[in-house]
Amino acid sequence: MRSLTAVALAAAALAAPMVAVTPANAQSPHQERPMIEGTVLSLSAEGTVQAAPDMAIVNLGVMTEGATADAAMRSNAERMSRLVQVLRRANIAERDIQTSGLSVNPTYVYNNNEAPRISGYQANNQVTVRVRNLDSLGRVLDQAIAAGGNTLNGVSFGLQDPDAATNGARRDAMREALARANLYAEAAGLRVYRIVSISEGGGYVPPPMMPMPMMARADMAASAPTPVAPGEVETRVQVSLIVELR
Repeated sequence: MRSLTAVALAAAALAAPMVAVTPANAQSPHQERPMIEGTVLSLSAEGTVQAAPDMAIVNLGVMTEGATADAAMRSNAERMSRLVQVLRRANIAERDIQTSGLSVNPTYVYNNNEAPRISGYQANNQVTVRVRNLDSLGRVLDQAIAAGGNTLNGVSFGLQDPDAATNGARRDAMREALARANLYAEAAGLRVYRIVSISEGGGYVPPPMMPMPMMARADMAASAPTPVAPGEVETRVQVSLIVELR
């Protein structure tokens, strides 16, 4: 009987569900951060970096007119082909030439007491061009106009790799934010205990296009290239902190 009882007890133990015992001091892997016990300070600071640009972005193109839409587009295509060929000969890579606008629209004549009448058609083809050699920018613009380009909507300057400038602005912003936090803490007779949160705003933004007047230059090939002054571009980053003071 004893042997049968032992076997029955063993079978019952195997059939019973397993029960996990968690120590009283065990922590959840998603444990919430400690509650804030001190004084909370929220502040923002901005970091700025000035850098010489190494790239220009130009928007230019061709506008043509014709008696029909087809005639306007054909004339436009011929002149635009010459313009793009000039850009390629100036060592502008294919990836740096992008069509940014293409349209054909009727033009109208307005007479008193008469309905508007179509007098012809106007075709526009615009390209955005990245010029990575700033020393050649003035010459590229002159050659593009000489090849048939007759619209120049402006030029902006930027950085081919803005990360270095952006990171520099981030460091400046963070240093300024921490300096302010320590100043407030000292003035209140406290100290910065910990940073509760950090958030970022801003960053590198290319400056807007600067309009450039269109001027006919018959002696363009023989004269000095159009002067262009790149100046500097500015990178701004804003950092917001929430810190606990004790």
